Amino acid sequence: MMSDEALLKLKEGNMRFQQNKFAERKTDSDFRRELVEGQNPYAAILSCADSRVAPELVFDSDLGDIFVVRVAGNIANSSSIASLEYAVSQLGTSLIVVLGHQNCGAVSAAIAGFDGGVHLNNLLAHIKPSFESTEGSTDLNDVVKLNAKKSAEALMERSEIIKEKVRQGKIKIVAAYYHIAHGNVEFF
Repeated sequence: MMSDEALLKLKEGNMRFQQNKFAERKTDSDFRRELVEGQNPYAAILSCADSRVAPELVFDSDLGDIFVVRVAGNIANSSSIASLEYAVSQLGTSLIVVLGHQNCGAVSAAIAGFDGGVHLNNLLAHIKPSFESTEGSTDLNDVVKLNAKKSAEALMERSEIIKEKVRQGKIKIVAAYYHIAHGNVEFF
């Protein structure tokens, strides 16, 4: 599936989610047995680990449809980049969406200068440039959106595999913002 088709499919799924008109799920044992042989996800989502954000639901997708990588703050760290490289190089995924969301706790912690110890501070360090780029704006959701954009840019800057696939026109990277309150995903 081409990246524009994949993006349209995500948008259609999100519209069904917003309208509470979900597609019939393929979850029976026969379908699950088909998936044993492999996967062919049409999109990869780099999403926050927040429990209120479940890309499979937000995009009304079936098992095997989307390859989801979740990490607090939807940051492009070594592990998330490697996972996305796998999706595009081994699974043929044509679209990567970096999905930020309303009232992200990780971004809020970065803005507040939270000291959470070595591991959490390392994660928050990935978010700090987004906060600094807003010239001190403390509007949480503005920083969340910028963080999604910066994570999308980081995929290109830090991954030769992803950069080459984009250059060849084989994949597209899109940033997005999920409005928890009403379920809409805004792509930018």
